[in-house]
Amino acid sequence: MNIADKAIRKIVIVGGGTAGWMTAAPLALKLGEACEIVLVESPEIGTVGVGEATLPSIRYYNLTLGIDGVDFVKKTQATFKLGIDFKDWGHLGNRFFHGFGDFGPMMENRSPHMYWLRLAREFQDMPSYEQWSTATAMARRNRFLPPYGDQPAASNAFSYAFHFDAGLYALYLRDYAERHGVQRVEGMVCDVEQNPETGFITAVKLRDGRRLEGDLFIDCSGFRGLLIEGVYQAGYDDWSAMLPCNSAQAVPCARVEPLTPYTTSTARSAGWTWRIPLQHRTGNGHVYCDGFTSDAEASRVLLDGLDAAALGEPRQLRFTTGRRRKTWVKNCVAIGLSSGFLEPLESTSINFIENAVGWLIENFPDRDFRPELADEFNRLVSARYEHVRDFIILHYKVTNRSDSEFWRYCANMPIPDRLRHQIDVFRETGRVVIYEDKAFMVPSHVSMLMGLGVMPKAYDPLVDLVDLRTLQAHFAKVRDSITRTVDAMPDHAQYIARHVAAPPL
Repeated sequence: MNIADKAIRKIVIVGGGTAGWMTAAPLALKLGEACEIVLVESPEIGTVGVGEATLPSIRYYNLTLGIDGVDFVKKTQATFKLGIDFKDWGHLGNRFFHGFGDFGPMMENRSPHMYWLRLAREFQDMPSYEQWSTATAMARRNRFLPPYGDQPAASNAFSYAFHFDAGLYALYLRDYAERHGVQRVEGMVCDVEQNPETGFITAVKLRDGRRLEGDLFIDCSGFRGLLIEGVYQAGYDDWSAMLPCNSAQAVPCARVEPLTPYTTSTARSAGWTWRIPLQHRTGNGHVYCDGFTSDAEASRVLLDGLDAAALGEPRQLRFTTGRRRKTWVKNCVAIGLSSGFLEPLESTSINFIENAVGWLIENFPDRDFRPELADEFNRLVSARYEHVRDFIILHYKVTNRSDSEFWRYCANMPIPDRLRHQIDVFRETGRVVIYEDKAFMVPSHVSMLMGLGVMPKAYDPLVDLVDLRTLQAHFAKVRDSITRTVDAMPDHAQYIARHVAAPPL
């Protein structure tokens, strides 16, 4: 049998929603008529659909599909996101911004925060490092304009993502996928057939008796993991001891002004609340640990913090933070919530889907399903989960809050050795240890660590080789350039109204 005879001829995706259609769309584009793709979903099974904030990588996912950017924003009621505004994290009254971009340009191959640390030691009146972040300056003034210019400048020293309605995005990708040949089947999967010798899945059976045979099965069934856990018992690593939040409530409210180009995360006595502005409404939620508060109290905190009247009752969600021990077993690949879950503190849920689909395409199998491909896919997924896990734990662990039992637990809870090493290295030397690239890099760790109050005891001694006055003049020039650039930008709401306003729903 030659290689062509072993090619995957049919893929069955179990589950729709954001994960299912984000998986179907690029596979359909890549495989074309060479492979039949069927997605089965049931209207009886709701989707989580609360993740409305994204990372800048979503732009490249859309670009790969050839999606028209203006049409996408209009169809999903999207707004623009420059980062996350953190309130009351670290200590009550604290506020800092995790923006998409660095704190000025690199100098002599050294991160700009190192030079700021030197200046802050020399000059007691040194302004905050955040003033050298274009994204932060734009966010503080509710300004937005996409990056522009070919040469490095304040006008392109930042990136951006989107806030959008996850349900509308799933429908948008469903339309795209169906136009590219994906078949949608409506039904409830009630049974799974396996080859008795190999254990490979051969078909899923629907409640009405229909059978869907396939070569590759992709599990996008959400928390329950219908195939990856229900069939293969892949196992689950529970990270609740380090990330104790296990509940969430979500509710939209009416849109209010100003239309902020950022997500807001406010620490609460037993968790945190989010605020995500869309064109047609504002998304809100409360993530918390039910061991430190009641659902009723969590609901009160959420509703009391809304900017406008709630558009419905809060929707309750339960989860266990962690990941599947394996997300590819035999001829089954889990993508989305079926592969694991980390709370949306840094808007990573959709990014996990992007990564998994990309890695599946990079390691696409034939019908031999060589285990080495599964091993590599599992390695990549596991590493990404651990990287993001540690970054989120950082938000809770580095705290001076002791005003509630929850925060006292977080301050004293055990954390991974690798995260402890990251914190210790930064605290002592100002250097950032990065275990995995293409995720949260040096500027993100600097934003969080310094925002939470970790000011390094030392800095890279090589920055002392730069003349102090030259360095001071450089930082003043960069800050002035950022100020002038942001001054010329339109208001976020004005930019949307002029260029990408969505029609009323």
